[in-house]
Amino acid sequence: MTFDGIKDLLPFLEFLNSRKVLFRIEQSRPDAIMVSFTLVGVRAEVEFFDDHIEYSLFHGDEWVLDDQAALVALIRQKTDD
Repeated sequence: MTFDGIKDLLPFLEFLNSRKVLFRIEQSRPDAIMVSFTLVGVRAEVEFFDDHIEYSLFHGDEWVLDDQAALVALIRQKTDD
């Protein structure tokens, strides 16, 4: 199965639906449509351009944390100039 660009967006969404994968469609760039979804242990962002696709995978664990100070510190660290 290959996807060559924006013309394959609907078949890709049908594929996700057939696998019961919930997804979100966004446009964060003027020349692409992004489909994002989460599977166990990985979050994916797939961008459909006119003539190709690109994707990013974000791996991680699914630990539930409760250290609020660590959360605030992380947000400050990642948003400081």
